[in-house]
Formats: sequence, structure tokens, C-alpha cells
Amino acid sequence: MVMGRKRGTRTARRMLPTQRDVLRDVMLTAGKYGAWMTLRELARLTRYGETSISAQLRHLRKARCGGFVLEKQVRKPEVVSSEEHFVVWEYRLTPRRVFAGRHRESRRRRRQ
Repeated sequence: MVMGRKRGTRTARRMLPTQRDVLRDVMLTAGKYGAWMTLRELARLTRYGETSISAQLRHLRKARCGGFVLEKQVRKPEVVSSEEHFVVWEYRLTPRRVFAGRHRESRRRRRQ
């Protein structure tokens, strides 16, 4: 019996990034270069399913998950592969701009 020592405190535990964290980082990096990504491209890159990627992108718009701006547009036909015979959506994630000043002050006044 070891006295005075707690289990697990000796070595730092590594936290694996969540799916949302991975997608956020990929999308923000792509956004820095002005790139738009489809769900299929994100799925191939991250190995996550397209439906769960779509759900995580919606979560990233929420204030508690970062409040990011998620833009969506139809990919131009000349960029779409010949395998895809339907509308292909592409996405871009950017940080929400916070405006300091009067807007915040007016909110505070309304609350009081």
C-alpha cells in the first residue's frame, strides 16, 4: 500500500480530440485559405460519416460550441465530378466576429 499518493496523478492523461474538435480545426484551416469543403471531402479526410459531420457542423454554429459562422453554397458544376449527378453543397466555417462597444452596453442596460 502506497500512502499519500493518488492514482493517476503521476502521469498526465491525454485527452483525445472529439469529432467536433477535429472538424472545427479542419474547417478553420481550410477557411484560412478560402477553401470550401463538401461533406464527402470531409468524410474522406477525417474518416467520419457524412451525416455525423453534418450534425457536428450544425453544433458548431451554437454559441456554447463556439458560435462559428457556417456558410453553405452549391458547388459549381465544373468542379463536381462526373459520378455525382445531383446538387453538391460545400461549406466554409469562420469565427464569428464580436463587436465590442454599444451593442454589449445596451444589452447590459436592458437586463438591469
